[in-house]
Amino acid sequence: MMSVRYLCVVCSPVIGEHMTLPSPHRLWRKLAESLANARVLVTGASTGIGEEMAYHYARAGAHLLLTARREDALLKVKTKCLELGAKSVSLALADMASSEAREKVMEQAITALGGLDYLVLNHIGISPFQMWDGNIQEIRWLMEVNFLSYVHLASMALPHLTESNGSIVVLSSLTGKVATPFTTSYGATKFALDGFFSSLRHELAMKNIPVSITLCILGLIDTQSAMEKVKDKTSLPAYPAQDAALAVVSAGASRVWEMYYPWYVRPVCFIRDWFPQGRDWMIQKSYQQTSDEKQSVPQ
Repeated sequence: MMSVRYLCVVCSPVIGEHMTLPSPHRLWRKLAESLANARVLVTGASTGIGEEMAYHYARAGAHLLLTARREDALLKVKTKCLELGAKSVSLALADMASSEAREKVMEQAITALGGLDYLVLNHIGISPFQMWDGNIQEIRWLMEVNFLSYVHLASMALPHLTESNGSIVVLSSLTGKVATPFTTSYGATKFALDGFFSSLRHELAMKNIPVSITLCILGLIDTQSAMEKVKDKTSLPAYPAQDAALAVVSAGASRVWEMYYPWYVRPVCFIRDWFPQGRDWMIQKSYQQTSDEKQSVPQ
């Protein structure tokens, strides 16, 4: 039987638009119907939220092109997607720091899927959860992976998504709305995503181009990589990757502009500028730093 948490996650994109919500079974059935036979490209699909999104699309009966760097992990995800009901699953190994690799991924997706209905941008480059140390090369590389590759893939996908009245789903973060310590490079890339895709949404609407853009603002999620980074830095609660993935899939299918998960992310974004000094004090008190970090100065 579906949990209350499952119901809340599925319903989150439409809360505020409907006073009476359908049952979780009925809501998932409606969502699955809208995604049946959809042609979906998911990046960063070998683990974490990307892997869980692939499984949700598979349960709905979608056609999938999954991309990541690790072949062994992707093969395992492919096998499970087929078991869950995906109509077809193709794989593309790619390093998103390479423009040539991104072009090959898009070409393969269009060939394998025969078009595109959803472009789900989820991949991220590995970045340390630490105070800024002045490493310009690192932030330049991270901007290429976390931001410019999103722009490149979306630009290549737009003609195909325009033809299908499709959707771009962009995974972002609360750190792309509210600045936090230890995320200088990562947060910069997420703020950039917000600026670009929010502006692009305006331009598409002004041109009457029927492509939706959903920006997904996520809090701390219990993926292995995230937990390893923050374990000695903060005691903030982490929320399930499976539920976060379901919220993303539901939001994309509903064509909402922005989605917030978990529950606290929306109010934090809403009140972020109300009491800036108190806000910053609370943020800083939520994180721990080592004695070396207290004394270090960026070079």
